[in-house]
Amino acid sequence: MNTAWSAARDHFAKRAQVTPDSAEASRSFDGHPPKVLFDKINNSWWGPGVSQSADGKWIEARFKEPTRLLDILITSGISTKASDLSEAALPHRMDAIIITADGKQTTRQITLDQVSGPQQRKFRAQNVVSVRFVIRSAFNVGADKQVSMAEIEFFTRAATSGT
Repeated sequence: MNTAWSAARDHFAKRAQVTPDSAEASRSFDGHPPKVLFDKINNSWWGPGVSQSADGKWIEARFKEPTRLLDILITSGISTKASDLSEAALPHRMDAIIITADGKQTTRQITLDQVSGPQQRKFRAQNVVSVRFVIRSAFNVGADKQVSMAEIEFFTRAATSGT
């Protein structure tokens, strides 16, 4: 299938959420394991358990079957409530390291805003078996705060999109 046709299909396709089969992290705060970042509930959160910017700490989503990803939603902080925004440091810049079924690795930079609620980003990638999000900088850092994320959601083409 040619690239232009595939890109057009992706652009107009209905989206369906796809959940990773497993998750791992460089480290996690007690009671906040990596799997909660992908549990479709935005009142739980993952954090690496270190204060300041957490530069280099990572969270990884893994897929048993190669997956086509179109978009991601990232919810920073400990919840979607604006009143909770100042409770944690929030990721600002992250590297997304994408591994495909053929072992190829691609790194993309993701820049997030300092807002509550989900932030959507285009994330076109085919045959993905894992995505590692590496924190590079954060908003609202402090000795008494850790970088926290409530949710990362992945979206693919819906089977019912008709294309």
